Amino acid sequence: MRAEDLDHEELLELDPEGGLIRFAGQRALLIDAVAMGLLRKYLVENFGVTAARAVLTQFGFAHGWRMAEAMKAEFSWESDEEWRRAGTRIHALGGLFRVALGSLDPVSPAGSTLVASYEAEQHLLHFGRALTPACWTLCGLTSGYISRITGNDIYVLENRCMGKGDAACHLLGRTREEWGDEHAEELRFFDGKRLAECLDVSLKRVTDSLKAAERKLREHHRAMVRVADVEAPLGLIAKSAPMRTLLDLAQRVAKVDSTTLITGESGSGKERIARLVHEESTRAAGPFIAVNCGAITETLLEGELFGHARGAFTGAIQDRPGLFEAANGGTLLLDEIGDISSGMQVKLLRALQEREIRRVGENRTRSVDVRIVAATNRDLNHGVAGGSFRQDLYYRLKVVELRVPPLRERKEDVLPLARVLLADAALRMKRKITSISPRAADQLLRYAWPGNVRELENVMERAVALARGTRVELEDLPEEVRQAVSQPPVMDGTVHPLEDIEKQYILAALELNNGNQTRTAEQLRIGSATLYRKLKSYGLLAKKNALAG
Repeated sequence: MRAEDLDHEELLELDPEGGLIRFAGQRALLIDAVAMGLLRKYLVENFGVTAARAVLTQFGFAHGWRMAEAMKAEFSWESDEEWRRAGTRIHALGGLFRVALGSLDPVSPAGSTLVASYEAEQHLLHFGRALTPACWTLCGLTSGYISRITGNDIYVLENRCMGKGDAACHLLGRTREEWGDEHAEELRFFDGKRLAECLDVSLKRVTDSLKAAERKLREHHRAMVRVADVEAPLGLIAKSAPMRTLLDLAQRVAKVDSTTLITGESGSGKERIARLVHEESTRAAGPFIAVNCGAITETLLEGELFGHARGAFTGAIQDRPGLFEAANGGTLLLDEIGDISSGMQVKLLRALQEREIRRVGENRTRSVDVRIVAATNRDLNHGVAGGSFRQDLYYRLKVVELRVPPLRERKEDVLPLARVLLADAALRMKRKITSISPRAADQLLRYAWPGNVRELENVMERAVALARGTRVELEDLPEEVRQAVSQPPVMDGTVHPLEDIEKQYILAALELNNGNQTRTAEQLRIGSATLYRKLKSYGLLAKKNALAG
């Protein structure tokens, strides 16, 4: 039999009552091409391009191998050449693609030209124009079919594809040795080990995402249960007016896809605000990736953000996408943006303006769809004035600025935050610490918290580790917190008499020393008699003597 003699009416057998369809003697299924396209889309979005390509390539290889065996069993061919040519005919009859008139076999020097590739059509439908050839299943299919017939491992690759804008798809089939090292990366998609690696990585990514989601839900639940009277959207404590204002602005700006600059002191919670912007945005289902720009040198930072091509530098053994591409469809947080070099500022400005990046060692650009959120503890406006930070980049980043207030400006949040952090630390350490004593709570309010929320978190973790009973006592706090005294009451907008401020300070110091006047006088650097006269003027000694009498 010859390949030209194959006819779909003879190949197709229908048994409506039995629910069976046979094609070329084998049971077949009618699957909508768009459904296959949706499967492809699902694999790419949930497991990544690398894993999706490995799955579809090896699925196609198995399909092609099985089809070659079926064609051999069902028909008597005049030669192996006819058996091979029957493959392109049977695939065309199956609606997968059509070989261009006059086109040769993929293993020929000229290769094979395909038109009407269903796979290229579906890629364009669901993803738009590709940057690289997209007919992964068809390459695997053709490879499997030819490998079964020849008895050799033949790998078919695509060097032109309608999915990336070419007029037709062009396939070339060669052995691994004939392809050489230049195509080693592409040949790995035919390797079952590569598939296992891809799926392992994808499974880890899914697992990490689920763990992160569970952790976020647990933190939110603990905050809401233990601090029921505190307004805590998404686990953020916002009892103070400055924090409520910040969260309201953050939730509003999250709804629009604008570049956002978050400023504030170290440890104040800038990354948590960035996550809130992401979680409240239309990109919430996409990735959230944070990178500390100040912790990476300029050379490494460029590769980290933009990726690199194979051979771009020593050790670059394969192409690697950067964080801009990894965050596609989501949010990229550029933390400590004020620490990047002037050279890196130029490259970053171009990426923000053009929404395109260029991998290190490549000549072509790649479009990216990512929201940029930048954070810094520096005064960038001062940096612009001093020439250390580009003005055009500053205004590109500062479309909307969110200033995170330091903890000393949000005293109303200190105790609610402390209780939530206490509960979290107690849960991690498996200790039954449930509350904070009044004296310890007073000291937490007196302390200025130069390290902000991060310092408070460390203090509560220390207290949980050292507490002897079921609550945090004054002695469980660090010395600098225990020694703190009340700050002068000038933050309420009212100027108080100096003698009132002195009185409050002296009484706070006396309370801190458990009423020990000698130690208090030494710390205040005044005489004991002076302290005695002041306490008497406050009426404290008279009350004490009256009670004693």
